[in-house]
Amino acid sequence: MYLDANGLDLAETFRCGQCFRWRQEPSGCWTGTVAGRAVRAEQAPDGRICLTGLAGPAPETEPDFWARYFALDLDYPALLDRMRAAHKGLAACIDCAPGIRVLRQPFFETLVTFLISQNNNIPRIAGIVDRLCRGLGQPLDGAGQFYAFPTAEALAPLKEADLAFLRAGWRSGYILDAARRAAPGQLDEAALRALPLDAARARLMEVRGVGPKVASCTLLYGLGRWDAYPVDVWMKRAGRALFTARVKDPAAYLNRKTGGHAGTAQQYIFAWARSAGLTEKTDKNPACD
Repeated sequence: MYLDANGLDLAETFRCGQCFRWRQEPSGCWTGTVAGRAVRAEQAPDGRICLTGLAGPAPETEPDFWARYFALDLDYPALLDRMRAAHKGLAACIDCAPGIRVLRQPFFETLVTFLISQNNNIPRIAGIVDRLCRGLGQPLDGAGQFYAFPTAEALAPLKEADLAFLRAGWRSGYILDAARRAAPGQLDEAALRALPLDAARARLMEVRGVGPKVASCTLLYGLGRWDAYPVDVWMKRAGRALFTARVKDPAAYLNRKTGGHAGTAQQYIFAWARSAGLTEKTDKNPACD
């Protein structure tokens, strides 16, 4: 199945630190698993995205699912034009990686993977996530190549000792607390989408191990809250370089200037920060170190 990419670049999007279940093959294609669907994604010469089903529902039977996942239902070219006009420095950031798109990822998976991401690097995050899915997720094919992300209901009854195989250290307790809150509905997706941003962030921060940054990552990548603006040491450094001293709150400033897309702008700002050498360790997770 082919999708009009509308400017989306798979490599820029998958490498920007927002997702952990996509792997690039030697051929250049990408293999990933999303919400119980395993696919191969390839950027065609004309820029379109070619999706081939590997396990689960065939992509051609669910074009709307994939268009929504890749945010192809949003007019990104118009949004980027608005961002460029809003701030000269932001325009330069966008030009570093204009093909980045903020994916719409499954909520519980996003919460857990960003809990895992704390004080971690991308290869190790990906390894822990892969072991979690292979050990506790539902197989999607007979060959045992692809697994769904484990549900909150499957994780909630477990003990930390049951997760020792993950080699995730203290993060295992965080994963289980998140599952025990999500399984009975204490973390309701619809409610988190509807709450004011600060209230939604506070609700997520009731989960053990979730601070402001992990909460903002979850809101942005797992709940489509484009106004959520994850901040870490690198983003603070980028903000000081990009904005004048008069901009005391970059998130509020960007939301006002971009119509509530500060989180989207954050992805381009970090891409620029990496290219400008403002980050010291480029193997760290750029979205939620």
